[in-house]
Amino acid sequence: MIATLPTAADLLPLLPELVLVAGAFALLMLDLFLDEARRGVTNTLAIVLLLVVAGMAFAGTGGQGTVLGGMFVRDTMADVLKAAACVVTALSLVYAWPFLRERGLYKGEVAVLMLFATLGMMLLISAGSLVMVYLGLELLALCSYALVAIDRDSALSSEAAMKYFVLGSLASGLLLYGMSLLYGATGTLDLATLHGAIAMSQERTLLLMGTVFLVAGIAFKFGAAPFHMWLPDTYHGAPTAITVFIGSAPKLAAFAMAFRLLEAGVGPLSAEWRLLVAALAVASLAVGNLIALAQSNLKRMLAYSTISHVGFVFMGIAAANAAGYAAAMFYAISYAIMATASFGAIVVLARNGYESDGIDDFRGLAARSPWLAGMMLCAMMSLAGIPPFLGFWAKLAVLRAAIGGDLLWLAIVGIVFAVIGCFYYLRVCKAMYFEAPPEGVPAPRPHDRILRTAFGVNALALLGLGLAWNPIMAWCQAAFPG
Repeated sequence: MIATLPTAADLLPLLPELVLVAGAFALLMLDLFLDEARRGVTNTLAIVLLLVVAGMAFAGTGGQGTVLGGMFVRDTMADVLKAAACVVTALSLVYAWPFLRERGLYKGEVAVLMLFATLGMMLLISAGSLVMVYLGLELLALCSYALVAIDRDSALSSEAAMKYFVLGSLASGLLLYGMSLLYGATGTLDLATLHGAIAMSQERTLLLMGTVFLVAGIAFKFGAAPFHMWLPDTYHGAPTAITVFIGSAPKLAAFAMAFRLLEAGVGPLSAEWRLLVAALAVASLAVGNLIALAQSNLKRMLAYSTISHVGFVFMGIAAANAAGYAAAMFYAISYAIMATASFGAIVVLARNGYESDGIDDFRGLAARSPWLAGMMLCAMMSLAGIPPFLGFWAKLAVLRAAIGGDLLWLAIVGIVFAVIGCFYYLRVCKAMYFEAPPEGVPAPRPHDRILRTAFGVNALALLGLGLAWNPIMAWCQAAFPG
């Protein structure tokens, strides 16, 4: 039988990815002809490109379907997550420009690397094959390693990049080994075929071992405990503007990877893997919240809080039903918005030579800049899960999903650690409103209106979406109609 080449019509579901990769290569070439004074052109065009691609994904341009022999799947979940990832990355670029330019770190490759990282996320989100999962994951990872190391003269950034690279490579190896075991047991790389072949396979030991390695690889990429050792050092060591990106958008792709591998791939083994995911959720909630209590550096505190939020995402995944996946997806989107706001506040307050990444740097902020303190308050309240902010509804959704999935004990653990987590978020609020400002602190940026406007919209979105969260939840539920 002679294979036929795909036509242009067959590739229409790939249209957002094709536009993004064409735009990324065009910007890479354009940047060769721009001097340092015009680097902002590359950044601005990258933001426009991301918003265009987000609009294409949201509008369903090109239509849904399966192409490339089943390797690429475009469905409702993919469109929603791709639109969210592009918007969050565009917001990260807004934060990155003034921060990196002020320190002489902004090069054209920053925007291009973020574009290719976003392409990796989009491929990962639409993966229908183990090959596509690995391709998207490595494209995202390699770009992220380079972004963390963008400040080559900083020993802290170089150390963070090396740890990220070594441990990220280990995670990729674990994931690849798990995939090879599954292939050996079923003889297929296609996730849909793998799902059906598990029931007929006689190699149950291989299947279970492969699934364990898959879960370990997913936990590494999420930064879930006890596979979290890279995350605090990477978030702390990377330039804050880069932390905004790596701490937000990739979590959307990580959720999609978990769903594609665990449900679409090894779904028949859910009785086994959901217990592993539930155990990782408990470990992440405990480690993230308890260690965050002892942090004085705000970036490290937010890094450990990220681990605790991963625990809530895993709580929804552990339910292993449509309601659980919708809740976990809603939480991942909500956290991406919250993470950009919380790390973005550090960017807004920072100056060259003053990183403002300590909790003490926010002391008396309400007296110095009531507006900035109010926006930071929105971010902290949402992360803590205080109503009516977006984070409250996200936590409530995964807790309800856990209860609906017969995991009442896990929901109780989640509630206990959510209360514990409130302490360190409220400590930041206390420093802003009830403590005297430290001496020698520069005034907040009064002149960068674009940055301040973006931060204001980002922070106020946590309140606005908290009051009108139903549309986002409806999109997430439409992605999992089962």
